[in-house]
Amino acid sequence: MKEREVYLDNPTLKEALDRFFEELEDAGALKLVESEIVDVREALGRVTAEPVFARISSPHYNAAAMDGIAVSAKDTFGASEKNPVRLKEGVSFWPVDTGDPLPPGCDAVIMIEEVHPLGNGEVEIVSPCSPWDNVRGIGEDMAATELVVPENHRLRPQDLSAILAAGHTAVRVRKKPKVAIIPTGTELVNPGTPLKPGDIIESNSAMLAGLVEEWGGKAVVLEKVKDDFELIKQKVQTAASSADVVLINAGSSAGTEDYTSSCIKALGKLSVHGVAIKPGKPVALGYIAGKPVIGIPGYPVSAYLAMELFVKPILYRMQGLPVPKREKVRARLSRRVVSSIGTLEFLRVKVGKMGGEFIASPLSRGAGVIMSVVRADGLVRIPESKEGIEAGEEVEVELLKSKEEIENTVLMIGSHDVTIDILANELKRHYPEITLSSAHVGSMGGIIALKRGETHMAGIHLLDPETGEYNVPYIKKYLGDRRILLVNLAYRQQGLMVKKGNPKGIRGIEDLVREDVTFVNRQKGAGTRILLDLKLKELSIDPERIKGYGKEEYTHLAVAAAVAGGGADVGMGIMAAAKAFDLDFIPVGQERYDIAIPEEFFHMDSIQKILKILRSEEFKKKIEALGGYNTSMTGELIGGD
Repeated sequence: MKEREVYLDNPTLKEALDRFFEELEDAGALKLVESEIVDVREALGRVTAEPVFARISSPHYNAAAMDGIAVSAKDTFGASEKNPVRLKEGVSFWPVDTGDPLPPGCDAVIMIEEVHPLGNGEVEIVSPCSPWDNVRGIGEDMAATELVVPENHRLRPQDLSAILAAGHTAVRVRKKPKVAIIPTGTELVNPGTPLKPGDIIESNSAMLAGLVEEWGGKAVVLEKVKDDFELIKQKVQTAASSADVVLINAGSSAGTEDYTSSCIKALGKLSVHGVAIKPGKPVALGYIAGKPVIGIPGYPVSAYLAMELFVKPILYRMQGLPVPKREKVRARLSRRVVSSIGTLEFLRVKVGKMGGEFIASPLSRGAGVIMSVVRADGLVRIPESKEGIEAGEEVEVELLKSKEEIENTVLMIGSHDVTIDILANELKRHYPEITLSSAHVGSMGGIIALKRGETHMAGIHLLDPETGEYNVPYIKKYLGDRRILLVNLAYRQQGLMVKKGNPKGIRGIEDLVREDVTFVNRQKGAGTRILLDLKLKELSIDPERIKGYGKEEYTHLAVAAAVAGGGADVGMGIMAAAKAFDLDFIPVGQERYDIAIPEEFFHMDSIQKILKILRSEEFKKKIEALGGYNTSMTGELIGGD
């Protein structure tokens, strides 16, 4: 067994970048890639390896800029309404169309609208023209020897047109930096392979290759390699002989089966192993035979950040381009986030605009949660010197989407329901310019977000134990000073989710106290948790007697996944979640799930479009197909104060 390694020194991000790039410079590993000549029509997005100068002028002749007649300007002098001038075709004027060369002796064009035909080849004009009126002179667009585009310029569609017009059919561009991607791990299986416990689908290479291509490189994904030092070493050595950059995915940590850093040390120089960032700490940075080699962590979020921080600047440098800056906005953080001193954390956030300010809502922070990057609108850096960020504190967000798209986002914070994903998709399908961004923090979390002015609307299903009424009592209690409108999303079945066949023979809430039963709960403030606690109170059951009562998940699907995966015997949630994981479902009761919308947002165009979708028969049919939903009131106004 390989001995466990330790990280070299865990430097800060700046220290790691400075050291790595200085050593790459010294090793000649950051030189510009070689060039090649390509057809101009196939050069879109490529980077020029030399300046392009015009071989010919454009236009290369004096050309008519209008339809009309070509004349010598001196023949029109003195023309006026009282003293019109007559011209004879073939003698003192010649008909021309736009783009035609000027006939010999002509230096101006009179627009056809200003020419009055007299018949017999004669015309009359009533105003004079000056030399070169309505004429595109030689070189008006570009003159021979003029610079068309400089070196280190990424070619755009308009550039291609200009280069062709300048007399070129081919252009010298930089070759795309070739990046070899080596997935490692005995547990990896190819996509589409039937899965067994312990298997991990090899999906990271698609993301790594996509980023390489997006940044102007050429990705070459090699066959995955098992966790074997000699096999990985051989693959890396071969890749370094043919590629400009080598990426080794996974195995960069300090475990007994992590061989990336050892391979780099054996074949070249390991500059950095471990950086004080989160996610992404286990990155390994070095070079082999004058080629940058980066050990990319296996967790997908860590891999994404490692690519952004360490690979992106290398690829742009090799192409002679500056690294593009991300658009940034100042935003208010919707809830408190705790972080570790000494580590720079990259927090993924959803962003939306409320009135005149942006609101940033934290997403899942796990390094393995790729959906946190898929859903993210931006990144917030929590400095090494801070223990976290308080709710309401202003932060700087590096946007992963355009500011315009962020401004066209409707924020929905509150309880989770799988129908919200369907609603978001339908909105994007019918109105591509609008995005529905949802954050799942429970019904009470939604109420608090409304109170703080951090969301356009909130999903809630809060049962008041005293009145037996849903949602309205909570709106009155916590938001009594504002007018809130309630729109029904659906009535849905809540119940207990158990494994197929119900192996523990669970019949109802009363069985949760059994010694052989393990439960998984929803977080405090979730409507499902409130409903459960009410049922427990009705049955005089002390929650402390339930094994797993303190284990919390934030969505119905997460609860269902815990039961399906054996982390618990039973959990409480909606029928649709049980159906999604092929679990049995024991009904507990029907509840009303509403969307709470402040009156000031209700008439927004985007909100009205959401309501239109809610009321459509197409949407209702789609959520009914999930199971456990009653759509008889979907889209209808419930009321509120």
